[in-house]
Amino acid sequence: MRVIGDRSVCVGAGLCALSAPELFDQDDDGLVTVLTPHPETRAHRAARQAADLCPSGALRVIEE
Repeated sequence: MRVIGDRSVCVGAGLCALSAPELFDQDDDGLVTVLTPHPETRAHRAARQAADLCPSGALRVIEE
């Protein structure tokens, strides 16, 4: 799995960082920062959930 955060469409809602803080954070401008672009298997569910919760569609999960 690969996780991508598109900062050009991020609105800074922070749901990703709240739902999966081990995978995501926000920078000083409130935009998504992907901490773990290739999460371990145990974190796959959290990555998918964060992507589903993102109101702007800034997160993409690619199954590899």
